[in-house]
Amino acid sequence: MTMELRHLRAFLAIAREGTITGAAARLHIGQPALSRTLRQLEAHLGVRLVDRSTHHLELTAAGRTFHDKAAAALAAAEAAFDPRSLTALPIRLGHPWAALGDLTVPLLRRWDREHPEVPLRLLRVDDRTAGLTRGRVDIALLRGEVAAPGLVTELLLEEGRVAVVPADSVLSERGALTLADLADWPLALNTVAGTTTLDLWPAAARPAKTIEVTNTDEWLTAIAAGRAVGISTTATPGLHSHPTIAYRPLTDAPPVPVVLAWRQGVPAHPAIPALVRLARELVAEG
Repeated sequence: MTMELRHLRAFLAIAREGTITGAAARLHIGQPALSRTLRQLEAHLGVRLVDRSTHHLELTAAGRTFHDKAAAALAAAEAAFDPRSLTALPIRLGHPWAALGDLTVPLLRRWDREHPEVPLRLLRVDDRTAGLTRGRVDIALLRGEVAAPGLVTELLLEEGRVAVVPADSVLSERGALTLADLADWPLALNTVAGTTTLDLWPAAARPAKTIEVTNTDEWLTAIAAGRAVGISTTATPGLHSHPTIAYRPLTDAPPVPVVLAWRQGVPAHPAIPALVRLARELVAEG
């Protein structure tokens, strides 16, 4: 006969209560059913686990040895079948750049305080969905239009755009800039995860030259070296300050949506709803 968790529960209840009557009451089953379950367990193991010679049942030597194994096995099984135990899996939050801007550190600290049982891992992944479509992360902070199929998105906020220029350029001397002010400069474009395209400009007034890069580090280096200008969002200055780079408000470019995204139709990490709620709260608190 196949052994089941009920056999372990029956044996442990008998060991604790010392009588079939007490153990049956504890398990809310009849005494004949409990006695039958104990006999099945003993038959399976081939040993007598309980000494029935007295009114108060005692464990045999084999029973005492089996007791600790049974208790450990039952505890492990109950922990495995407890849905709350699934939240102990780390939740992986991906982003291609800037994460949640100035709210990134408050998000991590609040999560650690409110959900200490669920590690939150912040991962930068240089692709359009921050590794989400490849299964590298459970949920991602993304900017701009999310075109990948099979994703659920939650709009968190919209960020204004900033011009990013060499600190020693004439552009840095202005308090604010427009798209037309940048058109005479080579434009650094992150072709992997950036939100800037030439479509921001009218067709007849676009920058004549672009420098294509594949990640934020290359993008910043091109601007710092004076080879190009760039466009980003208000999240970038707080995370990427450098004496050779200047950020200026860009007054005539549309804002960029910031969304949380996760995969639809696949087993989702159970902590995703809690992370979405926390991100919304932090954005609302501002």
